[in-house]
Order: sequence, then structure tokens, then C-alpha cells
Amino acid sequence: MQFAAFSPDGRRVVTTAYDGTRVPRAAQVWDTATGQAAGPPLSHLEAVLHVEFSPDGSRLVTAGQDNAAMIWDAATSERLTPPLRHASPVNHASFSPDSRLVLTASADGTARVWDAATGEPITPPLAHGDDVSMGAWSPDGREVITASTDGSARVWDVSPMAGSLAELQCRAELLAAHRLAAHRGLEPLTAGEMNERWQALRGK
Repeated sequence: MQFAAFSPDGRRVVTTAYDGTRVPRAAQVWDTATGQAAGPPLSHLEAVLHVEFSPDGSRLVTAGQDNAAMIWDAATSERLTPPLRHASPVNHASFSPDSRLVLTASADGTARVWDAATGEPITPPLAHGDDVSMGAWSPDGREVITASTDGSARVWDVSPMAGSLAELQCRAELLAAHRLAAHRGLEPLTAGEMNERWQALRGK
């Protein structure tokens, strides 16, 4: 075994498990009372480098050498979202304190925050100059810290953007230089409309 972690209630453990080639291509959940496997393996195409339970115990996340992290149902071992993709192996993955988000750290020199329900990215890549070896959440879930082989650790604010829905829409339209028009898709903003949104937001 390369890695092992308890579930929050202590009734299960998860480990990386070796196949016949001695490469840990899967993680396995076990019942601590019986020592028996609790469900099928959580399989990757290449080595599983890290695995952990969500704080609420309902899900697991695995990080793999196949350039992906995966989110699983802890009770059924069913994969719940599409793979969380990076350009290089994913060294580490961890849930936010409220279990709603996942932070990944990759050898591609970036970390990223993802929605644990959908697998969609929540942040752009959080870039270092080299391999990001791990990441961790602040207790309130509003910040993450990442550590890299470039010799640095960095703290990132990943708290939700404040503001009304109208203000968030205005920001999105200004940044995209487009608006979403009903039945017509994206429409470019005119210079006057861009200036109008800028003036509305600059004081905030």
C-alpha cells in the first residue's frame, strides 16, 4: 500500500491498491470492522498518487498519474463527474471543508478548484513555475495554499465573488465584451455599452 486514509466516521478506510504490475492503478475502500472490500476498486489508467474522503464522508477524490482527478460516490464506488483534467499527472486532490469543491495540484505547474457536483472548473489555473506537489484549504474554505517544487508556497483567495446577480452579470459581460441574448446567443457589446458597464462597476 502506498497511501491510506480514514473516512470521517472511522468506519472505512481507503487505500491505493497494487495490481499485478506493482503499479497502484486503483484505490480501494475497506470496512474497518471486517477488513473486507466495500465496493469495487476506484480505477485510473495509471498510478493513483493520492486519495481522500470528503469531510461529509459521502464522496472520495482520487488523483492520478493519468493527468486526472476523479470524484466517486463513497457508498457505491460510482464515478460522479467527468475527470478533472490537467496537462500532466495530478499529484494531490482535496475537498473543501464543506465538501462542495475540490482542489487539485498538478505536475503541469498549476492547481485548480473544481465544483465537486459537476466537475466544472471554478477558478482559472493557479500557476506556479514548476510542479505543484500539493494544496490545502483554509478552515473557512475561502483560501487555498499550494506548494511547488519551484521553492514557493502561495495563498490564493477562492472565496465567492460578492455582489448581486445583476452586478455579476454586468462584470461577466464587460470581461467577455459580449452579452447573452435570448434565442440569438452571444452578441458583441458596442463601445458605448462597454463604457456604460465600466462606469457602473468602477466605483465598486
